[in-house]
Amino acid sequence: MKRLFYFILLFAGVAAVHSCKDLLDEDGNPLLDINTNTGLNGPRALYREITDSDTLATYYYNGLQLSRVVMDSADSTSNIAWSGDKISRIDFKGFLDMNGDGDLEKDSIIFTQQFTYGSTGRLEVISENRSFYKRTITPPATTPGPQTLYKKTKALYALKYSAATAKLDSIIMRNGPDAPGTSFTDYSKTKYEYSGDNVSKVIRSYGTMNGNVFGAVIEKLGYDYGNYDAQINPFTLLPNAYKISRLLSGERNDLQSWILSVNSPKRVSITDLTQPVPSPNIISTDYTYDPQTYMIRGYGVNYIYKPL
Repeated sequence: MKRLFYFILLFAGVAAVHSCKDLLDEDGNPLLDINTNTGLNGPRALYREITDSDTLATYYYNGLQLSRVVMDSADSTSNIAWSGDKISRIDFKGFLDMNGDGDLEKDSIIFTQQFTYGSTGRLEVISENRSFYKRTITPPATTPGPQTLYKKTKALYALKYSAATAKLDSIIMRNGPDAPGTSFTDYSKTKYEYSGDNVSKVIRSYGTMNGNVFGAVIEKLGYDYGNYDAQINPFTLLPNAYKISRLLSGERNDLQSWILSVNSPKRVSITDLTQPVPSPNIISTDYTYDPQTYMIRGYGVNYIYKPL
């Protein structure tokens, strides 16, 4: 249950305040002033996510296409490559919260994700190669040395869609060591449910693999989203392939699955479904919007926009 508690703390955050430095983007264009709620007129892009103590993400664009995402205080960067109008590759370098305890891992991570699309143009497969680096202290030294490679993994994500609605139905992950002749050793299965165009429930199950055979489920977590508003979710401005990559970047990012929705949930919960009597951990928020009905604050996070 401690892990669930940290999930909620991580997502809820604290009430955010931003300073005058956020009123201009890197090109000197005016940004949305969340303190006066003036809003922007005309086309816009999501520019920054901030709390009172951290910049969670800054989004950079090449024309209309998202090209780079920087997690400023973590010194982490995702570089995004396109093939025509589709994301073809994402290269990440930096630090992640892999286990969902609310803290970034001290070890640095580099991964590359390759995106494959089907005949309908929908994203169907993501292949990933990931390297883990750590700093160790080698006596007689008393300070950590440089980051050195200690583990490499590979993963394959298969995305399935509902024949009736064309919405994302499930993601099956296979994961294991990235070495010649090795097989996948772990799996997860993520199932999505919807209410209209909004994600209402996500269940993710974890287990081990023996060859190509899925073993028994050893962990199962449920995420519920409710009391959706009728305004505009900031993440509708980002490409869907990037949002899926963000959810898959850590092993416990599923609480953020509402970023796939059109609107924003005022109530979210997480439940350990392996418990004899599952008990959900619930948090809620009230949102703030600008005059164009874009959400600008919720769950302790402020969303800053820039004009296109």
